[in-house]
Amino acid sequence: MSKSSETALPPEWDDDERMNFLFSDFKENRDVNTTDWDSKMDFWIALIIKTCRDRATVIVNLQDLSQTFRRKEKSPLGLATVIQSMARCGKIHRESEFAAHVDCGWLSWGVGLLLVKPLKWTFSTLLGSNRVPLEESFVVIELVKEKAAELLAVYRSSEFASRSILSFQELCALSSDVCADESTLCMALLQLQRDKQVTVSLHEGEKIVKFCQPDQDRVCPVSDVDIGIYHLQRSEKLLGERVEKLGLEADKCKEEARILLHEGKKSQALRCLRGRKRVEKRADNLFVKLESIRAILDRIAQSQTDKMVMQAYQAGVSALRLSLKDVTVERAENLVDQIQELCDTQDEVNQTISSGVTSTDEDIDELEEELKSLLEESKPDSFSGLPEVPANVLRPFGEPSLPGKDLLSSLPSVPHSHLHITSEQLEKELNLLTLTDSGFQPKKVTSPTKRFEPAQ
Repeated sequence: MSKSSETALPPEWDDDERMNFLFSDFKENRDVNTTDWDSKMDFWIALIIKTCRDRATVIVNLQDLSQTFRRKEKSPLGLATVIQSMARCGKIHRESEFAAHVDCGWLSWGVGLLLVKPLKWTFSTLLGSNRVPLEESFVVIELVKEKAAELLAVYRSSEFASRSILSFQELCALSSDVCADESTLCMALLQLQRDKQVTVSLHEGEKIVKFCQPDQDRVCPVSDVDIGIYHLQRSEKLLGERVEKLGLEADKCKEEARILLHEGKKSQALRCLRGRKRVEKRADNLFVKLESIRAILDRIAQSQTDKMVMQAYQAGVSALRLSLKDVTVERAENLVDQIQELCDTQDEVNQTISSGVTSTDEDIDELEEELKSLLEESKPDSFSGLPEVPANVLRPFGEPSLPGKDLLSSLPSVPHSHLHITSEQLEKELNLLTLTDSGFQPKKVTSPTKRFEPAQ
């Protein structure tokens, strides 16, 4: 790890009282003061992870941590306990243990791995010692997963995304902004290999890395086809660099010939032009080879696409054959006939039900007519003498009415007989009224009398 000046220390770093407590060693028994023990542990774990993240590294050891967090010529006394606690919680793994869990032959290609054999750790564990070797390297699991995700994202957004295989040198140059050193890169690759996103192998003494493509769930092992494509891509790159270099050399010869011609050195200028012609001829030959390689790569890419389409067709045929396994033309015809027969039966049933409902409606209509006639016959005689209700419709309010028509014609005729009332009869009617305090009230008559009698 780097020097402590590169680390952003927490605000309480200047508080002597607080830092004296944090720099003190842990109690042997956590139950003595659980709150203090846990607060001190949480502080150092968070600070270690933050420091590694700021420095873009995923590997720590006790010696570097003691130098990084040195304050006033003192180092924290409880860092060994913090390392042991993080290891028990699974927050960190020994570097050798982390690599050994990946079945990839990591010893053959690892860079910076297993710098110190973990024999000291093994012996101290067996003997029950709490000491942690100063040189023992540990991998911070949280950070190595972050680095693996960043490395995969950088690859897929780079110019190499169309290539499934990269050399280790190309990957180092590509990940220079993500991984601080080769050890961090190796840890990220091991995590990606654990997640089945990359596979790392050796070919002719060269480390190559194959990435999982976006349309794949997991990376496939390196095959002979992959090696052939890798050689073609490598040749394409080398030929492209040589063609570019020859082009620059030809331009240089042309510029020298121009300078010599201005100086009057015609013969030397001609030699430069002849050299330029030779360089251009070599560049043309290499360019033809480069185009041939590019054509082959294009055909390989097209063949891979065709292979993917053929696999999709094959899967579709298999699925269709499986789905039509028990389906035949005779069965389909029988099913259609049965469906048609059932539909005819259903139509007959519906017709029968509809006809039954119609006859019932007719019976109800007849019963209602009969009930109406009964009601007309059972009308009381007291209403028989009343005049009939006019059939003509009265005009709405505001419309003028025609004289002699409509309203007047609809009224009953006025009786022509005259009522003859004598003065004695009127006198008798007046005597029946009595004056009271509240007004006039009619006097009760004990026996009904006929007030108005028409003249005989």
